[in-house]
Amino acid sequence: MTAVAAAALLFLAPTLTGCVTVHGERENIPSVARSEAPGALKRFVDTYNTAYRELDPDLLRRVETGPLEEIFTADLTAQRARNPSGNPGFPPLELSDARYHIPKQVGWPKFFVADVRSNREAPDSGTRWLLVFSRDGAEERWRVAYLSILSRDEVPLFATDEDGWAEAVPTGRAGRLAVAPAALSKAYTSYLMTGEGPFAEGPSTTRLRDHRKQFLRTPKFWTEYIDTPAEGPRYAPVGLRTKDGGALVFFSSHHREKQTMAKGVRPEPAPEVKPLLKGEAKKAVTLTRLAESAVRIPARDAADPRVVFVNRMEGVTAAKGE
Repeated sequence: MTAVAAAALLFLAPTLTGCVTVHGERENIPSVARSEAPGALKRFVDTYNTAYRELDPDLLRRVETGPLEEIFTADLTAQRARNPSGNPGFPPLELSDARYHIPKQVGWPKFFVADVRSNREAPDSGTRWLLVFSRDGAEERWRVAYLSILSRDEVPLFATDEDGWAEAVPTGRAGRLAVAPAALSKAYTSYLMTGEGPFAEGPSTTRLRDHRKQFLRTPKFWTEYIDTPAEGPRYAPVGLRTKDGGALVFFSSHHREKQTMAKGVRPEPAPEVKPLLKGEAKKAVTLTRLAESAVRIPARDAADPRVVFVNRMEGVTAAKGE
């Protein structure tokens, strides 16, 4: 998710003549050993729980990266400002029934997906959390870049090879997909502004646009929306091929919302926004949000080529008063 590192991932295999070194930057190898993935998940859960008890964003940065880090560290920063002594009563997160979707990959960064059950959901709901772990080199630790919460019916069947390894989809081109993963952020932010794009109806598309229309102009304030694609390695999309020929892809996007108050009305930022506020809110407040989403992209020859959102998480990462 960040700049590509030059370090090599070494796998040692015994042979008749000794050991063979396999280089992760140029060989097509599993992104992580099956025995290593549970340790990465445990480290994430342990550190996450400590970070939220102590309300310490720096701790969270040890196990998160990319869009998820940006959203959650802003949340922790705001909580800490309101509760400097921490939150010792934070109910610990527990993840169980882990299934790991590990692709073979060439080069860095590498990623894998942990598909887990969470104690934040009802035990009989069938809801699953999908955490995308990423790292930029063999010397780095695994950190979570994306989190998506899917219902039982939304979790796809992932394509695997004869050895059970998942298949990462190329992000820079469409290939066998209806839309290139790298084009999603630009296509989605353009869609929110214009209503045109390759997306199916739903809460994150048509209903979000309808919701926004209600606040364009009200008796107390009017709202301007600006949506821009998330660009650069920090926000790089990742995806896994599904058995139907499509893919489940994780991507992020930027969204700004400016509310300007009518004469005589003073803005009142929400309590969770105030700690992030820069400047004095006299007549307007601009909220900067980051969204990270999971979508199903159909195969290029699918009868319905539209992209379907299965999860979208959005958080305020900055606020400015005028």
